[in-house]
Amino acid sequence: MKLFKGILLLAVVGGLTACDKVDKTVDRGFDAKDLSTLKAGIWVDPTGCDHWIIDDGLEGYLSQRLDRNGKPVCSGAAPPNTATGSFKSGSWIPDLI
Repeated sequence: MKLFKGILLLAVVGGLTACDKVDKTVDRGFDAKDLSTLKAGIWVDPTGCDHWIIDDGLEGYLSQRLDRNGKPVCSGAAPPNTATGSFKSGSWIPDLI
């Protein structure tokens, strides 16, 4: 049993290590494309701060919007818990939800 747990632990650690080398700027789905070809919108979190959001129909992408100093941007672009902008542009897959 200890050998099995050791092998399982090595597999998990190895899998997590491999995640560091993945290029996160590229969509890896069956409709793979560079994310720069999609348009981002802004989602405002409950505290009023901005996050870049992209929805390509099957997957969604979210990244906190930061200023040059690494501080969160809270622009007031929309009310809290609201998404705004053309974040679904560039997708040929309809949103199923």
